[in-house]
Amino acid sequence: MAITDNAPFYNPLQDGYMEDPYSHLAEMREHAPVQQTLAGPWAVFRHDDVFEVLRDPTLSVDDANATIDDNDRAALFDDLVEEYGVGGADHSILNTDPPDHTRLRRLVSKAFTPRSIEALRPRIQALVDDALDRMAAAGRTDVVDELAFPLPFDVISEMMGMPEADKDQIRDWSGAMVKTLDPIIDESEARAAFVAAREMDTHIDRVVDWKRAHPADDLLTRLIEAEDDGDRLSPVELRDQVSLLFIAGHETTVNLIGTGIHLLLGDDEQRQRWIDDPDIDANAVDELLRFIAPVQFSRRIATADLELRGQHIPEGSFVLTCLASANRDPEFWGPTADQLDVGREGAGQHLSFGSGAHYCLGASLAKLEGQIAIGSFIRRFPDARPAGRPEWNGRINLRGLEKLPVEVS
Repeated sequence: MAITDNAPFYNPLQDGYMEDPYSHLAEMREHAPVQQTLAGPWAVFRHDDVFEVLRDPTLSVDDANATIDDNDRAALFDDLVEEYGVGGADHSILNTDPPDHTRLRRLVSKAFTPRSIEALRPRIQALVDDALDRMAAAGRTDVVDELAFPLPFDVISEMMGMPEADKDQIRDWSGAMVKTLDPIIDESEARAAFVAAREMDTHIDRVVDWKRAHPADDLLTRLIEAEDDGDRLSPVELRDQVSLLFIAGHETTVNLIGTGIHLLLGDDEQRQRWIDDPDIDANAVDELLRFIAPVQFSRRIATADLELRGQHIPEGSFVLTCLASANRDPEFWGPTADQLDVGREGAGQHLSFGSGAHYCLGASLAKLEGQIAIGSFIRRFPDARPAGRPEWNGRINLRGLEKLPVEVS
């Protein structure tokens, strides 16, 4: 439905949305499940529609196919691309269509196998144990600063064999860049994102040059050497895959761990249930992924006119699939959709990693980190409690916590 004066419409800027978007998403799901947003793109909120759009092979993820957009945003981004020399075509597997996507995913997956991820378990556990030791010694600490942020950063850095880097600087760059994934962004945020992208590209190019001169048994070397029938990643493709691994994969895992622990601190029953039963570790993380949706939206582009629930979506339109809403749709999940249930049957059917050809390649790593980090935290600190108000990161799409102060003993 197009916006009219009397119709409910998606508004992530309304008071209280950042702390609790889900009541608003429920309203959209019930009263305006397919709508054109005020920002321009269309949005879908019901599970079946989201699932259908994500798996539709005729839809695109390549921005070049978007011919209908928020003109002000598009013009601003075009100007910033020219001014900063970055931010043009994205050659990561997240933003390319078949056959290029198929080729890139085949090359990247050669260096990202389930066996290699599972082999990381002892190292992840050691990193988590070290963080928990520091937290225990401090007594009062911040979950995001001490655990949720450094863990996935250290894991991906070690996986890729990256040289020592300034975590805080990369955290700032990443935080600025992901604001471009929000449906609404102002000029100052967009400009900061482009500055950060330029710095990140320069940093990654230097790291790749260093790795070419210092090859080792690591992910970055395997990406550099990855080959399929004589085909290799180009320098730009390689940089964009590394950037994707660092930013999209890292940011989402931070949100899973931080927000997951925050939720469990406020739910004694579910926390104790998980503590008592290690066999549900994997299912509990899937349930948190369903309930939290570290990525709230995933976008597609209509390559032909699209009809959905009686609404006409013109060719060239952006279509935002609301994963967070789909994950709590009672038509799919039943009457307990809005309740956290770490033992929920079928929790792994959530859409937090997308679906179809673009299902997240790093899903197994994010789940493993979540299982170890959250499970170890609640068992080490069963009586942990909040030590102040949590701070949300202010992002609409990659929603999560910036600060989570706690007391542990």
